[in-house]
Amino acid sequence: MAGLAATLVVPMVPTATRAAELVAVRLWPAPDYTRLTLELDTELKTEHFVLTNPDRVVLDIEGVEMSATLRDLVSKVRPEDPYIASVRVGQNRPNVVRLVLDLKQEAIPQVFSLQPVGEYKHRLVLDLYPKAAQDPLLALADKGADDPMTRMLEQLQAERNAPAAPGTGRALNGAPIPEVQPPSKKTAPAPAVARMITVALDPGHGGEDPGAVGRGGTREKDVVLKIARGLKAKIDAQPNMRAMLTRDGDYFVPLHVRVAKARRVQADLFVSIHADAWIKPNARGSSVFALSERGASSSAARWLAAKENASDLIGGVNIGSHDKQIARVLLDLSTTAQINDSLKLGRVVLDELSNINRLHKPHVEQAGFAVLKAPDIPSILVETAFISNPEEEKRLSDDAYQGRMATAIMQGIQRYFANNPPLSKNKLT
Repeated sequence: MAGLAATLVVPMVPTATRAAELVAVRLWPAPDYTRLTLELDTELKTEHFVLTNPDRVVLDIEGVEMSATLRDLVSKVRPEDPYIASVRVGQNRPNVVRLVLDLKQEAIPQVFSLQPVGEYKHRLVLDLYPKAAQDPLLALADKGADDPMTRMLEQLQAERNAPAAPGTGRALNGAPIPEVQPPSKKTAPAPAVARMITVALDPGHGGEDPGAVGRGGTREKDVVLKIARGLKAKIDAQPNMRAMLTRDGDYFVPLHVRVAKARRVQADLFVSIHADAWIKPNARGSSVFALSERGASSSAARWLAAKENASDLIGGVNIGSHDKQIARVLLDLSTTAQINDSLKLGRVVLDELSNINRLHKPHVEQAGFAVLKAPDIPSILVETAFISNPEEEKRLSDDAYQGRMATAIMQGIQRYFANNPPLSKNKLT
């Protein structure tokens, strides 16, 4: 028997007398969550509720009429979508269109609106999250159920499940995330240990946020995901090394969630991968960035950090569920030691990149990148090349060049650990 589970009215500007124009509908399925986006020329009043037996989410949109664009939503549902089985669309009553999402599993919906930004007009967003948030640590273990690395990860998971202080906040889907603690101060260097090294790889942008787009139509989000997947394969092939992707598909992950995922798996390094863009097409070369506590090292670095930090606005974050305390704590705990280690990592990666591409700057630059603010993980952002440069856009689209880029970054990581052996740090030994 069906039952009303939840009702929410999203306050929006009342619709005009004419029907709103639906510009586009987009569906972004992913293991973390599935996002449905309706782009319109004005804000609209909506109401949604949840039905069970079978599981459904119903979304009523006031001020629109049925259109070919809405009907096209039905064909956008993919078989691999973990949450949506099918979508039904119809004119529920005059001036109100009803969307019914038939679900594959019980899910938690979030409905919110986004103001126009960049090339987007008004957006109405419906996110579907699982009842229990996917644990990045278990997801990492699931990819190799029978190997020794997995057994080590299971041991680490057991340690992390031991009684601990309550978390400082909750993730976007309401699930608890680990409490943020400052790195421990050591009185003397600890000896190097033989253990698994975990590298968090962060392909920038994704989903609603395409990143920079080259003149030939190459999208940054696609290129960096391919490079990150290639780099992950190379790292996974090394003894005692494992890589985790903050996203492994075309969907958006908020900046603070990328950091939280890396901290959840106790990553030893965090490498965010991007492809640069500039207003002039002759800008070229690879760059590496680290966090700065004292402002940007150049005006270009400051501009780039501001652009990358605006990713949440384009990708779309539900401000109502964004835990501001977590973001503030991550900012406050950024440490000089973390930045110094990040600079060491950045220098060797930059040196390796010089073997396959011209360098935009011969040194590691620094700026206030939000995604580099894990207080206890050396973190760098790699701008692989300028996608706005036609020649470099062509190279970035080449599989062989993507492979060489991944190899260069991996070799830089290996050089870093050769000079800075990983400490135990209460991790797996």
